[in-house]
Amino acid sequence: MKRDVIIACDFASAEATYAFLDKFTEEKPFVKIGMELFYAEGPAIVREIRRRGHKIFLDLKLHDIPNTVQKAMAVLSRLDVNMVNLHAAGTKAMMEAALKGLTREDGTRPVLLAVTQLTSTSEERMHDELLINGSISDCVCHYAQMAKEAGLDGVVCSPLEAGLVKTHCGNDFMTVTPGIRFADGNVGDQVRITTPAQAKEKGSDYIVVGRPITAAEDPVAAYRQCVKEFVL
Repeated sequence: MKRDVIIACDFASAEATYAFLDKFTEEKPFVKIGMELFYAEGPAIVREIRRRGHKIFLDLKLHDIPNTVQKAMAVLSRLDVNMVNLHAAGTKAMMEAALKGLTREDGTRPVLLAVTQLTSTSEERMHDELLINGSISDCVCHYAQMAKEAGLDGVVCSPLEAGLVKTHCGNDFMTVTPGIRFADGNVGDQVRITTPAQAKEKGSDYIVVGRPITAAEDPVAAYRQCVKEFVL
């Protein structure tokens, strides 16, 4: 499986997003469109970024009853994105319904990922606030196993758990990992983090990098540094 760096385009408007992407004159980086940008601009932003030649991870983290998620995924499938996701906590039935909705009549579909535990969630918060017992590693692996049984392609997890997911679910089961910071970078609101090089060592297939690139003085150089550490 070919590794890649996905840039989290967490901007509030199309104008800010295009101004950022226009800095990349030699590359067409894989980009993530999350809730902020999608809610601000709607499907039009997805279509335009796709038209510009970028691969897209549409990060909306669906979590609802199976019927609702199935219908929503059928709509998202028409946007011709490369990846979409949902919360594994929505149950196996919801994940199976999502897969059914996402699959087009010709059998094609985007990659479908399940979010295990957010990288802002510590084990203490998981115990005290979510009332999930056991270790965070056990929880992530359990959710990953459910996702695999439901027919999904992989999970979104911390790079710290990527290797465990591979052990439990096989090397072909995709791991997409946010929580990436450079060694000298600001941690921000993330708890379970690694550098790009560490994520590579731990078995991540894709890393999702936001502020270390988008807020950098030279975003293109920061992106290239991520690629150098993680891909090359």
